Amino acid sequence: MLSRRSISAGGLSLFAGASIVSTAKAFEGPISDLIESTEEFALAVEAYAFGYPLVTMEMTRRVITNVAAPVGTKGPMGQVIKLRQYPDAKFRDVTAPNADTLYTTSFFDVGKEPWVLSIPALDDRYALFPLLDGWTSVFQVPGKRTTGTGAQTYAITGPGWTGALPSGVTEYKSATNLVWLLGRIYCTGTPEDYKIVHALQDQVALVPLSAYGKEYTPPAGVVDPSIDMKTAVREQVNRMDAVEYFTLLCELMKSNPPYEADAPLLERLAAIGIVAGKDFDKAKFDPAFAKRVPEVGFDRIMLHFKDSDGDVQNVNGWGFTTKTGLYGTNYLQRALVTAIGLGANRPQDAVYPTSQKYAGGLIGRNYMGSEQYILTFKKGLTPPVKGFWSLTMYDAAYFFVENPLNRYSISPRQDLKTNADGSVDLYIQNESPGADRESNWLPAPKGKFILMMRLYWPQENNPSILDGSWVLPPVKKVG
Repeated sequence: MLSRRSISAGGLSLFAGASIVSTAKAFEGPISDLIESTEEFALAVEAYAFGYPLVTMEMTRRVITNVAAPVGTKGPMGQVIKLRQYPDAKFRDVTAPNADTLYTTSFFDVGKEPWVLSIPALDDRYALFPLLDGWTSVFQVPGKRTTGTGAQTYAITGPGWTGALPSGVTEYKSATNLVWLLGRIYCTGTPEDYKIVHALQDQVALVPLSAYGKEYTPPAGVVDPSIDMKTAVREQVNRMDAVEYFTLLCELMKSNPPYEADAPLLERLAAIGIVAGKDFDKAKFDPAFAKRVPEVGFDRIMLHFKDSDGDVQNVNGWGFTTKTGLYGTNYLQRALVTAIGLGANRPQDAVYPTSQKYAGGLIGRNYMGSEQYILTFKKGLTPPVKGFWSLTMYDAAYFFVENPLNRYSISPRQDLKTNADGSVDLYIQNESPGADRESNWLPAPKGKFILMMRLYWPQENNPSILDGSWVLPPVKKVG
């Protein structure tokens, strides 16, 4: 997710940005009203939403890879970034962090030659290694759900590449030159398990095809001092005027071509100077649109959160979507997910229900740590997943909450106690519910807080959150 202050290492809450949903800005007077009623302006707004994922991916790539060597959440192109531990309550680099999987990630370019990704044997441990193209589509997902946990080797090839691959190497074709690996490996967070997962991370290898099977030392990254490393990526994208934005979009489409299904839209976009494979033709674009197109375009993207007709669901106070990872021609949904959940998985791999309010969800009341809440799963109705589930606590700014247990999420790995009737209660409050209940306690701050479920590898058949046959119960205020 991209926040106003950070960029994501991927896979964060799909609704951690729900609070930023804006209403459309009012027109700025008769002149703006006249301009914005034109067909050309509407087409430019449509083009803005269409290009938002590709432009955002590129700006994210620039920031993440603008270092000489891997450090923290950043690393040069083609080098593997390995996050070694879960963040604590002091962590402020990325909003909505997780305490369930350790990231193993990289940006790389398959334009000149394929890159070979080697994944070690995982000893039945849950992991997934989604590969995203420049348009944010998850085009392949090697991992336990899809390809098992044995050792695996893949060659990620570019859109125009043809050739022979070494024996035992499986080809994954990317539609774009830009590829983002967003690997995640499950870890309990204990010192012993950290050691095991670190060893697995160290065996994940990414090398150009020409270096496969040889000794390979990646070159140092080149640091570009002109790249803004402080301003959030989304803010950098949103502050571009339309000419700058469409100029970059057209440049990016030369090496990251649109899909065949995009042809009808691209045929119309030619009227305002946007043609795949060519420079942006500013002569066909009304300069009077330069400021307002990005403003109205981003508002239109965020309004899709409310008018998406099933793309976004709100059930029992939990907001979530199962339309992620692959989008077809649903450009607004693709842009919305880019804005509030960049790097989102396919729903078969993960769903992220998020709750900001209780008793009616978005129209209910804020959660407050001064109160006590309970989430009850009836017997046999804990989240139906084949991977794992967890419930994470965030403060109002989507950061972890300091607490005496150093517990930032709760899941079955806490050895949850079961009630006599087989149900499971999770206690959500600031103060301890008592020593006999602390195994089921998710500590809250004293003030406002936000809850997020993570359902990795949700069960696809009844019961399932994917088809609505399983429903996440509401959080209830005690007393």
